[in-house]
Formats: sequence, structure tokens, C-alpha cells
Amino acid sequence: MANQPTTLVKFIADAVARGGGKPALYFPVGDGANFQSLSWTDLGQEVHRLAAGLQRAGVQPGDRVVQISENRYEWILVDLAIHIARAVHVAVHATLSARQIAHQISDCQARFVFLSTADQAAKLASAEKDLPRGLQFYSYEATELEINAQPVTPFTDLFTAAGKDSARLIVDEAIDRTKPDDLATILYTSGTTGEAKGVMLSHANLTSNAIASCNAFETAIEDVRLTWLPLSHIFARTCDLYTWLYRGSQLAICESREKIIASCQIIQPTLLNGVPYFFEKVFRGLSDNGKVGPAEGGEQTHLQKLLGGNMRACCSGGAALPNHVAEFFNREGVPLVQGYGLTESSPVISTATPTQNKLGTVGPAVEDVEIRIADDGEILTRGPHVMLGYWRRPEETAVAIRDRWLHTGDYGELDEDGFLTVTGRKKELIVTAGGKNIAPVFLESLLAESPLVHQSIIIGDGRKFLSALIVPNPDNLRSEIISRRIPVTSAAEALVHPSVLELYRQQIDARLSCAADCEQIRKFALLPRGFTVEQEELTPTLKLRRSVIHEHFAAEIEAIYANPS
Repeated sequence: MANQPTTLVKFIADAVARGGGKPALYFPVGDGANFQSLSWTDLGQEVHRLAAGLQRAGVQPGDRVVQISENRYEWILVDLAIHIARAVHVAVHATLSARQIAHQISDCQARFVFLSTADQAAKLASAEKDLPRGLQFYSYEATELEINAQPVTPFTDLFTAAGKDSARLIVDEAIDRTKPDDLATILYTSGTTGEAKGVMLSHANLTSNAIASCNAFETAIEDVRLTWLPLSHIFARTCDLYTWLYRGSQLAICESREKIIASCQIIQPTLLNGVPYFFEKVFRGLSDNGKVGPAEGGEQTHLQKLLGGNMRACCSGGAALPNHVAEFFNREGVPLVQGYGLTESSPVISTATPTQNKLGTVGPAVEDVEIRIADDGEILTRGPHVMLGYWRRPEETAVAIRDRWLHTGDYGELDEDGFLTVTGRKKELIVTAGGKNIAPVFLESLLAESPLVHQSIIIGDGRKFLSALIVPNPDNLRSEIISRRIPVTSAAEALVHPSVLELYRQQIDARLSCAADCEQIRKFALLPRGFTVEQEELTPTLKLRRSVIHEHFAAEIEAIYANPS
């Protein structure tokens, strides 16, 4: 192994010691138009004070501490303090429903719960009958609510005046007693194919993967990262937060995806991680407005200026990145590559980089990680990034990890240079009535290349032919209707108008012209609304929850197959 096992506690201590008075963290204040900075020394002092407060409140080594919060300064503070207190951080997606959150709190047998806002407290209070007794609740923002007759204590009450000597004792004890194989976090899977499971990741899992990611991208202490993906998800957790800690560079928190571009203008980051949806939206926005090529002055492209002017690389994960989007970014002077991984692998298994990239692939394995393709085409991986197992689910752990190889559930191919291409997911595989195996993600990525398609899902399991539910891009469809003078008087009429349907027929056929006969979409329906996280049709990382979508749009699906002509 190239990297020696270490801990997040050591990461924190080393970063604070090296960084001193240099800027470490930027977080938005007020309406988000301005950012406040914090040095490594100041950040370390705050983390030490909170760790002391957690211990005084009764947090013991190994206790599960739940955090339900959007991205904000307190999220990072709590995460780091939990590790120094030698507890286990259970990061819960803030967008989940009350029922889902209550299940995860109960399942992990938590004792402490951190909430961001009064709204989150109210949401959890609505499911209090499903919560275990004896929980302690803390909130970053004031609330008068009680949950199960327990007050929600102000987060600031936890801070204690920890002098330099006591802070040093807390950190020294944590460094001495925290071992690389100790459980650091439990993260619940997105649940795209079933009930969410708690993935147990150790300090060694997380630190080895952060180091490997930094080395792949050759990150430097001068780098400035902008993080906007949910820190409750492993992608941002490892590839933004812990890579920042390891390198001792600078990190800026963006509160929401609506503020990414504005934040880029202020922070001028050098690195940005994201999901295909964001990069596709940037591509569409610039292309549709004719902002392609050099901007005014000619020194930078419109894309470079939009992202702050200093961006040296972007990385996409979570789903397949359409080739045309990557091509656009690379052509416009901002390298955009994609990586691949799972929560169970901490997450990075492979990643392309600006210097090692093949379009359509997710790059080679990162250091210390092995990849093998099983006889049936499934991607297997082995190394220090593989999870400890699923929380309280030994049988499912034994199925997922065999002979130290993690079975990813994804199909893929390795080329002669070791570059991995992901071709589909086993549990998402469509098997038609004629016995054809279809990978829907590939077809959906082709449909995403159409400017008229906002979202799509391929249907066809057990059916005689494939069909699709398509969410139109409203702005682009409206422009086409106007330019073609299609006589429609409402959005509802547009979705069924013969001229509009013919327009989408042409788009579908063009995008799938490279697909096999059995992969062609025979029929489709245009939907009046998109798939959303709130309706539980998307995971917090915007992956399709296919079974939920099938249930919510059962009538539309049955209408497609009711008339086979």
C-alpha cells in the first residue's frame, strides 16, 4: 500500500498545525452575497471547544450522533468535533421526509441529534412517535419546539471555555486512542432499489480515499474548493471536505445549487465537484444564449468567466455524464472529467483526471484500489476503501463483500489501459418480454443530449417493447412552439399536440440512432411535472428512484401499453 492507514483526527490536527493563521474556510453570511473567512487556528479552537462540550454533554466514544442539516459552517464544525470526541457521525440528508429520518435515527440507535433549523425540528416532531426515547436534541437556530417532551437545546450551549492545555489533552487523547479501523461514520444508502441501509465507514476508509483522490488530481495547498453537493453524501464528504483537510488548502461553502455561479464569482475556486445535472445546465445556459468561445477581451471563454476565472478542473459523479457536455467544457478551457464510486467504497473507485482522460470512461482505479470485472460483467473492487459492512446487517454484508471484493452491483468494462466504462446497474437492468437485457441509464444519457429533454426514464421490464416517460425542458419547448408557430393555448395541450409529439419523436430517434433495435423507444409520454426529491422520486443526489416513479406514474405507463399499435 502506498498510503499508511491514518485517522480523521490526525488529518484535523495536522491541518491546524500546518495552516496556522492562513485562511481555511469561507462560509456565506447574510443573504450569501458575502463570505466570512476563518483561519486554521481559529477553526481548530472552535472544533476543540465543541468537542469538549460534546464530552461534557455525555457523548461517549462509539456513540452515534445524528446530524440533519443543509450545508453550512456548523455542519463542518460538528463533523470535526464528533471525530475528536471519538463518536460516530451519522449524517442524514436534510431533504428526507420525517418518516425516513426517524427510521435512520432509530436504526442507528443514536443518542444525540443535531438539527439545523426550526423547520427541521418541526419536521422531526411530526414523526416523534417513531423516535426512540432519551434522545438529546440541539439546534443551530432558535426554536421553542419540543420533541417527545424533550427541549431542543441551542447549539451554542454546548460550547465550553476550553483552555489551551485542556484542548491539547482532548486532541492528544483522540490521536492516541482513535485507530484507523475504528468506525467513523454511518451513511445511509440512497435507497434507489429498496430500503436504505447504513454503510459503516472507518477512519482508514475515508482517509485513504481522500489521499488517493488528492494524488490523482495532484491537488495543492493553493487550491480553493467550492463545495455545494450535500455534505451528508459521501461524494462531497470525501472529495471536498476530507481532501481539503488532508491538503490543508481552502474550502468555501455554497448553501445551495441556485447560488453556485454567484459563489464562483466571489470565491474564484480552482476545483469544483458536481453532478451531471449541474454541468448540463451550465452547458445549456451558455449554448442557448450564444455564449460560446472567447468572452469579451478574448483572454478567457464565457465558461471560464462564469466559473470565476481560476477553475482548473471539474469532476462529475453520481451518474453518467453525457459526452457532449464533457466535450463542451473541455473545448471551452475547463477540463471536466468523471469518476465512479459508491457509498460502500468511500466512495472513489476510479477517476479520470485532466491529464488521464478518455471520453465516456470514468478513468483508471485510484491508488491502492483494485478493479476486476466478474464473469457476468459486474464491477468488483478491493482495497482500503471498501466499507466495514452494513450496520446490523451481517447477511447483506456477506453478500456484498466476498473474499474482500466488494460487488458493486454495476456492470462495466475495462480497456487495455485500465480505464473503466460503467455500462449499467444490475438491479436497474430491464429484461424485456423477448429476453433482451437493456441498460436504461445508457439510453437515458443519450436522451439527455436533447435540448428538449429535462428528465427521462425508460420503461420496459417484462414488456414487449421499450417506452419512455419524458419531462420536457419547458423553456426550450416554449421556444420551439413559438418558432414553429404550433397552435397551442396551454401547457397541458402542448404535451399532447401532434406537432409537439412529432418533434419529440424526431428527437428520440436522432438521439438513439446509435442504439440497437431492441433499445429503440417505440412509444413515449410527455409529463406535466418533473421528478423531484420531495416526491421521493429522486435520491438526494438526483438519481432516479425507479420503483417510486413507476408507482406515481402507473396510469401513464399503463396507457402507453394499453394500445400496442
